[in-house]
Amino acid sequence: MTTLPLTSLATLLAVALMFWTAIRVGKARAKYDVKAPATSGHEMFDRAYRVQMNTIESAMLLLPSMWMYAGLIGDLGAGVSGAIWVAGRVWYALAYQQDPAKRGPGFGISLLAIAGMWAGSLWAVIQLLMA
Repeated sequence: MTTLPLTSLATLLAVALMFWTAIRVGKARAKYDVKAPATSGHEMFDRAYRVQMNTIESAMLLLPSMWMYAGLIGDLGAGVSGAIWVAGRVWYALAYQQDPAKRGPGFGISLLAIAGMWAGSLWAVIQLLMA
């Protein structure tokens, strides 16, 4: 059996992050009286909602890139890159909630983590195809 403990841990952290953003949306919905199914209302609710949706969108890029990297190159690089993505997304979430104009560094860190895994996976696939 092949084990990928660091990639698995990074995946669990990503899922925990998505739970955290969902809880923040629920709390903002209650605090600012934004009744379902509305997805906008008070500016602070809108920020929490956008953080959640943007995180889910980013996770859709993270997860396949990370697992391909883990399988093709290695668990250590995938797990560390996944943890960097989580850290970047937490930074992004906290900055966005405070002031959306300050979300850039967290976004950039998380995007670079994905780009590195995607590029590494592409390189590995090309090497396999050329062998």
